[in-house]
Amino acid sequence: QVQLVESGGGLVQAGGSLRLSCAASGRTFSMYVMGWFRQAPGKEREFVAAISWTGGSTYYADSVKGRFTISRDNAKNTVYLQMNSLPPAGPAVYYCATSRSEYRLGLPARYPSWGPGTQVPVSS
Repeated sequence: QVQLVESGGGLVQAGGSLRLSCAASGRTFSMYVMGWFRQAPGKEREFVAAISWTGGSTYYADSVKGRFTISRDNAKNTVYLQMNSLPPAGPAVYYCATSRSEYRLGLPARYPSWGPGTQVPVSS
C-alpha cells in the first residue's frame, strides 16, 4: 500500500499559478498510475489529471487542458501538478491518488489509495 501526502496548496489570485506536490511512500511508487482530483464544498470529487507509471502518457480533464501539467519524478517518489491561469473559484481540495491501471482514469473508484488533500482557494 502506498501512502500519499499532498503539499503546495494555499491562497492564490485568479490568473496566478501554483504547483502542487504529492509525496508517496513505498518502494513500488513507480508502478502506479498517479492521478489528481479536486472537490469543492458540496460537489462531487472530479478528475483533474493523471499520468502513467513511466510518465509517458498524461491525461487531463477538458476544463484544465492547456493550463495544468502533471509530471512525476519516480526517483523522488513524487508527482506534481503545475496549475496556471487559475480562474476565480471558491476553495477546493486537491487530492492525489494511485491506481494500478490506466483504465477509466476519470473515475475516483479506480483509485484505492488517496492522500488527505491540500486546499486551494482562488481569489478574484
